[in-house]
Amino acid sequence: MPFLDRLQRWADDRPDDTAVVVAGKRLSWGELRDEAEALAATGSAHIAVLAERNSTHFAVAFAAAVAGERQCAVLDPSWPEPMLAEIVRLLGPAAEAGPAAAGEPVGGWQLADGDPASSFLIGLTSGTTSVPKAFTRSRRSWQQSFEASMEFFGLSQDDKTLAPGPLAASLNLYALAECLYAGAEFHTLESFDVGDVHTAISHDGITRLVLVPTMLRLLSERGLTGCVDASGVKSIICAGSKLDARTLEAARRWAPNATIFEYYGASELSFVSGTVLPAGRPLDAGGTGIGRPFPGVEVRILDDDGRVLPEGAAGNICVRSGMVSNGYLWGDDGQALRCFDGWFTVGDQGYLQDGELHILGRRSDMIITAGKNVYPHEVELALASVPGVASAVAAGMADDVRGQRVVAGIVPSHGGLTATQLKTGLEEILPRDKRPLQYFALAELPVTDRGKVSRRLMLDWITAGDSRVRRLV
Repeated sequence: MPFLDRLQRWADDRPDDTAVVVAGKRLSWGELRDEAEALAATGSAHIAVLAERNSTHFAVAFAAAVAGERQCAVLDPSWPEPMLAEIVRLLGPAAEAGPAAAGEPVGGWQLADGDPASSFLIGLTSGTTSVPKAFTRSRRSWQQSFEASMEFFGLSQDDKTLAPGPLAASLNLYALAECLYAGAEFHTLESFDVGDVHTAISHDGITRLVLVPTMLRLLSERGLTGCVDASGVKSIICAGSKLDARTLEAARRWAPNATIFEYYGASELSFVSGTVLPAGRPLDAGGTGIGRPFPGVEVRILDDDGRVLPEGAAGNICVRSGMVSNGYLWGDDGQALRCFDGWFTVGDQGYLQDGELHILGRRSDMIITAGKNVYPHEVELALASVPGVASAVAAGMADDVRGQRVVAGIVPSHGGLTATQLKTGLEEILPRDKRPLQYFALAELPVTDRGKVSRRLMLDWITAGDSRVRRLV
């Protein structure tokens, strides 16, 4: 079961309590159950396509779309129309209509979970220029993920969770479903807005934030400037990239009572490892460590032939757990999700040291310069520790001599930062063959509409001579 059996329970026990809030519009547990049940009764398709912006109807439609043995394909409504149409075509005739579509009521329908082993979710990797890859998840995999994340993050029915990003993104979709499973109040916005998030925190009693680091940075720094009280926030959960020292420091000052969690995972793997920074504990940022394996997860580092590598040696981060997806419906080139005798990897590279997982980054992001392998993640973490650097992005550009050269984009924390200062700051913390050969000042971070930093976008800016990029000398 993902969460519908639990939804029925909360609707029976606490029908008038708030379940979901979107931009001030509220649904009680009873209303959510009744509206989802009514919507599910009007549909007969095996696969429901859900491509909506954040709203209370999204929560209703999602619950209806996964009832019984049905599956839900959650698409980003901001994707181009031709891409959305192609995805629907690939899903086949079973996806031509779904519970969200109008139809005649089906007699005797009840909102309930299907067989735990059956697939209920069709996830799609984010993409803007090509059709995203599609993978499926079983009901049992999410139920096990809920149990693991509730244990790790300490989610209870007393919490009020705010996930301000798009519900079409897996981080926020999971947070919604996790709260429905746990019986905890879930909040989101129609679209991300710093002022609206601050208002929700101040007036709705938010105790828990789920978001990406770029959002946390904005909320913390502007919250400190605007004297927004976040003392009631008890948990901050971050994923998508490693938290840098500046973001951590700002978040700790803005929300002094919050335990800060960051974790590593992938849509295809679910949770892999995580780390916890309780309120009041000294900050420890800047390294590649991303904590220890999640409850119920085993982690190994294997080479490309599936052999176990010794401690400290970098290779494929491989996991074994009941939370791994079923695999791909389309788009897998044999490398996207590999399996070595029950150990799965999405190609992320890292190593284990004293039981802690250290992540280096995606193999596809790796820069090969003059025969040396350089992971942008390492360069970015090193640059983030240099005085005057607010944020950093590293990538590889084509180079006739080296194959690729390392370049870095810097969002300065103050004016007047030079390439010489950056080079000097890296001398003691990054090997010479990993240091950038060119530095650029960025007017803003290159991020996707989901708030994730995009190295590809920065390279496009540089190539196009975009006004948001200026070469540092």
